[in-house]
Amino acid sequence: MSATNSLPGPTRDHLDWPFFEERHHRFAAEVDAFAKSGAMTSIDHADIDSACRKLVKSLGEAGLLTAATGASDTEPLIDSRMVCLARETLAWHDGLADFAFAMQGLGTGAIGLSGSPELRSAVLPKVRSGDWLAAFALSEKDAGSDVAAMSCAARLDGDHYMLDGEKTWISNGGIADVYTVFARTGEAPGTRGISAFVVFADDPGFSIAERIEVIAPHPLATIRFDNCRIPASRRLGVPGEGFKIAMRTLDIFRASVAAAGLGFARRALDESLAHARSRPMFGAALADLQLTQAALGDMATGIDAAALLTYRAAWRRDVQRLPTTREAAMAKMTATETAQSVIDRAVQLFGGRGVKSGEITEKLYREIRALRIYEGATEVQKLIVARELLKTN
Repeated sequence: MSATNSLPGPTRDHLDWPFFEERHHRFAAEVDAFAKSGAMTSIDHADIDSACRKLVKSLGEAGLLTAATGASDTEPLIDSRMVCLARETLAWHDGLADFAFAMQGLGTGAIGLSGSPELRSAVLPKVRSGDWLAAFALSEKDAGSDVAAMSCAARLDGDHYMLDGEKTWISNGGIADVYTVFARTGEAPGTRGISAFVVFADDPGFSIAERIEVIAPHPLATIRFDNCRIPASRRLGVPGEGFKIAMRTLDIFRASVAAAGLGFARRALDESLAHARSRPMFGAALADLQLTQAALGDMATGIDAAALLTYRAAWRRDVQRLPTTREAAMAKMTATETAQSVIDRAVQLFGGRGVKSGEITEKLYREIRALRIYEGATEVQKLIVARELLKTN
């Protein structure tokens, strides 16, 4: 999806909601200005790896990656509302830019939460500046939604760990400089026997097994560990705490997946409004038809409902300092499913042009599909919500 377009930019009416402070208004405007700048519009999307590196570097130079990684290495607090606003705005403009921003946060979130001061100091400044790309390596071929089925293992060997196994569907796989990796260490059965580690791309025994092509081009890969020897000091938290660290990281960034869905959905609605006003139909404009108006009404209402859930979750974490497992799951599920519906409506309104390769609606259609799967598929979000309800009711 290209940042070049004839629309002025994403709508900002929802920034008047009580979830936001003045600093959030300024930040959203700053991200929008960056998205319209030459630093982003000049990116060549034909070479995805190069485009991602350039986008990350530009985001770092603009100071925007601080929102994803935290401003301090000693206590890298992350404002969820800023992360969500950045992802919503970037997704409206360019899906790859949203991806590049998000992975810098997701790939280092566990380091900020549980890394040693030395590890934070070694990694976070480089990721924040855009000099390094980060990745989050949790999924495996037979362990996606079912994390307990993980087989990638790490065994203690003196003051080092030896990692063996594979991870797949790893975003930034193949181009990342630092990976947060989750492996079975065997302290207990299931998820209680998983630990988290930091692996660098030049560690002996680390390799890229396969690059993965997907319908919305992003850098993805299967990564492999063959007696990959890393210092024990690169373990995050205590042994067996990896699953908790992963879930805490996802709780921070899951609401931001919802925000990315909002960005795609808002772009689809904005494009649909412009198209409906200008498209002649039966002696009038497409916008004059009641069925068109009904579709636009459904699209706008769904977006607002999803946005309320998304920013409720982010506000609850930032301001109330409360757990957001249930709220983030509700937001992620609702926003991504709504965005899929909104974009599908946009394709229908555009007619034949909507499915033409290269059209904005076609690009949005490819971009949104993965969001209903990654960081917990919709079906998993439903289970999370139910599980949290059963805990408290």
